Amino acid sequence: MMETIFWLSLVGALYSYLIYPLLMWAISCFSNKRQPTFVKDPQVTPGQPKLSLIITAYNEQQRIEQKIEQSLALIYPRDQLQIIIASDASDDRTEEIANGYQAQGVEVIRANERLGKEHAQKLAIDQASGEIVVFTDVGTQIEPQSLLALAEYFNDPEIGAVSSVDRMVSTDGTPMGEGLYVRYEMALRKHESQVSTLVGLSGSFFAVRRELCQTWNSQLPSDFNTALTCARKKMRAISADDVIGIYPDIQDPAKEYSRKRRTILRGISALAVSTDLLNFARFPLFAFQLWSHKLMRWAVPWFQGLLLLTNVVIAGEHWFYQLTLAAQLALLISALIGSVLQPKPNVIWLKIPTFFMQANIAAAHALIDYLRGTRAVTWTPSRR
Repeated sequence: MMETIFWLSLVGALYSYLIYPLLMWAISCFSNKRQPTFVKDPQVTPGQPKLSLIITAYNEQQRIEQKIEQSLALIYPRDQLQIIIASDASDDRTEEIANGYQAQGVEVIRANERLGKEHAQKLAIDQASGEIVVFTDVGTQIEPQSLLALAEYFNDPEIGAVSSVDRMVSTDGTPMGEGLYVRYEMALRKHESQVSTLVGLSGSFFAVRRELCQTWNSQLPSDFNTALTCARKKMRAISADDVIGIYPDIQDPAKEYSRKRRTILRGISALAVSTDLLNFARFPLFAFQLWSHKLMRWAVPWFQGLLLLTNVVIAGEHWFYQLTLAAQLALLISALIGSVLQPKPNVIWLKIPTFFMQANIAAAHALIDYLRGTRAVTWTPSRR
């Protein structure tokens, strides 16, 4: 009995992070017809769609000017690009600084009270005049050609949303810890795009057809909920290699735990009101992706707990179980050491176990929060 639980727990712990990505990769090898045609060297041409670039901000007086300057420098026909700063009731100089760019066409929308990122985005959507709505954060630097590239994808009527490829720039230029995880997640999204559609978009930079924003829910995370909306409307959300968002490593990794916990809590809340998409009879492929990418990943900490418990019980029955127990303990000790060496450990064998331990504890914590009735709407951007 214990051995059965051990093997089921092992498969459960590995499924979302290893087995599912391998399945997506294998299926994508036979799904070339579904693969997005990436745009090479996009050019400014007549007839490109109008874009509304919505930049959500909360108390960003230190970074808002740089973000606006970068946005004004993006390669896109200026008369076809609307830039809106959506302030979530900022109480610093964010809006004052942004208002200084009105002569250059920058619009500022203010929420009268702080009701969250999605509420501020909804206010901006109501003022948006573009066919395509592009969402980004102040801390994300958009590659200059990315707007041209993403606009091209929407020539395909099957595509409802386009998500950026995120690139993290660490202080020393080394992709470790979360940076490696981001690269892993981007690779998984690429295969999901080739097979069918994404189950989640990059919250820092994504675009969606304006008509899909008509049922905007200000209580749910816009990146995840937009992917769910696309699936429900039988449209695709894709990840595009030439739509690039760059953001620096976090300044205070200790605060990332609360961000992860909040992100997962909001994801659980969104899925809880979208259970129809888990129906294999109605959405066979997307339901499989949703169960695999989201639900099974959120379940990893519980599988890990069972795995460790059963491994301790059966360790004396075979040398293989002793080996797996030693491996689990080594990873756990590495993660504990890495957690102590804050603000962050500097070696990869500590950094990766630490990141995944914190991510899994945050997932367990978020589920407990949800079951207790806790919900999260407002946000404070991570300083990077």
